[in-house]
Amino acid sequence: MSVDPTTPVLIGYGQVNHRDEIDPEGRSVEPMDLMVAAAEQAADPAVIQAVDSIRIVNILSAQYRDPGLLLGQRIGATDFSTLYSPVGGNVPQSLVNQACLDIQRGHARVVLLAGAETWRTRRGLRAKGAKLVWTEQDHSVPMAEISGDDVPMAGDAEIRISLDRPAYVYPLFEEALRIANGESIDDHLERIGALWARFNAVAVDNPNAWIRKPSSADEIRSAGPQNRMISWPYTKLMNSNNMVDQGAALVLTSAGEATRLKIPAERWVYPHAGTDAHDTPSVAERHELHRSTAIRIAGARALKLAGVGIDDIDYVDLYSCFPSAVQVAAAELGLSVDDPARPLTVTGGLTFAGGPWSNYVMHSIATMAELLVANPGRRGLITANGGYLTKHSFGVYSTEPPAEFRWEDTQPAVDREPTTDAAVGWEGIGTVEAWTTPFDREGRPEKAFLAVRTPDGARALAVVTDPAAAQESVREDIGGAKAAVAADGSATLQ
Repeated sequence: MSVDPTTPVLIGYGQVNHRDEIDPEGRSVEPMDLMVAAAEQAADPAVIQAVDSIRIVNILSAQYRDPGLLLGQRIGATDFSTLYSPVGGNVPQSLVNQACLDIQRGHARVVLLAGAETWRTRRGLRAKGAKLVWTEQDHSVPMAEISGDDVPMAGDAEIRISLDRPAYVYPLFEEALRIANGESIDDHLERIGALWARFNAVAVDNPNAWIRKPSSADEIRSAGPQNRMISWPYTKLMNSNNMVDQGAALVLTSAGEATRLKIPAERWVYPHAGTDAHDTPSVAERHELHRSTAIRIAGARALKLAGVGIDDIDYVDLYSCFPSAVQVAAAELGLSVDDPARPLTVTGGLTFAGGPWSNYVMHSIATMAELLVANPGRRGLITANGGYLTKHSFGVYSTEPPAEFRWEDTQPAVDREPTTDAAVGWEGIGTVEAWTTPFDREGRPEKAFLAVRTPDGARALAVVTDPAAAQESVREDIGGAKAAVAADGSATLQ
């Protein structure tokens, strides 16, 4: 079929890992170095000269005034606008969606997307008494404005008890999943260990994965000196791995411009459709802790816009910061978590392939593109997630062209769905809906975060601060137990 010349197409994709020994006396690698390397891998000089928009995923390892401007200068681009994103794992796919719309509407010609983190080097230097040094732009360079929806990470219910990091919230979702499935603790641990072992097997075969060492399900789920418990029931090998130095870049343009630039058509990958939406930022207000309204609605809509069903998708990469994120997304999209013919990752996931903060999905899209080019005619689905299963973005890809790229903001439909009242400041006896128990570095339970249902069906979030009492939440299944919650958010198990 003939292709409309305004059709957006992905024509370049690059990934880099930096594994050099950390030397506090020498020049340290910085995120900009990795973005330059990834961009030059993704685009030849002729394409770089044609770039008129450079859009950067938010960087935590270093602070540049305008990273897009610096990247453009480093790679030799000459006439371009810049954009800097908010924080969130959803961002790379959202940037692809927006770039496709801009290209389709004639607002951009060639868009370079890039992101990188050198968190491994930053932390390694700090451990040796040094600091990461990055390129400082002149103060005459205006600070890049954050462009995009910056949905809050949490609500008052979470903030007041310091339920304030993914390593605490996602295991809370995991216990909600276990309880909803009616599983015993042992059976559940065995199942999620096996799930993550399947992700590890994909990483072993991925040349761009950070950790390619094989790990068994038992090794993944069992706590030990090299795999400490982070927050029950997740060990370190069930957490996203941000101790990486990784960068990635994508180049998008129109079919007409790709032809003019003489990009071989066999390298083209077409984004067919995309959607974006978010669940309520407050975990306490989620309708159910083991579900995601936004994934269900936005995921289904992305497939429909692409004219396909989930069974028409050949390759899948579900955002995989923690096992609960994968299980929730799989359930909402109608995917099996243990289908050997269709793994739920193309990279190995954020534990093994690497979790460079907000930029993982740049890597999953690049990997998906390579897979689709090697298998023409197949279809791929990318999911992206930011916050605490909060912000979501979807993309459907293929080497076959669509009639047109289609995108939709499905937030209005999500906002019509029911939520739960957050009982902030509530005091009384309620029922434990889910919980997680953070551990210290010596392997001792520190406290326990509880999601408690009040007698009238609202949800209170509370914390058990007594370590001895927290230990009980590891020894016993406290789902359905009674808890006394004080107005300040502290709790005791009854």
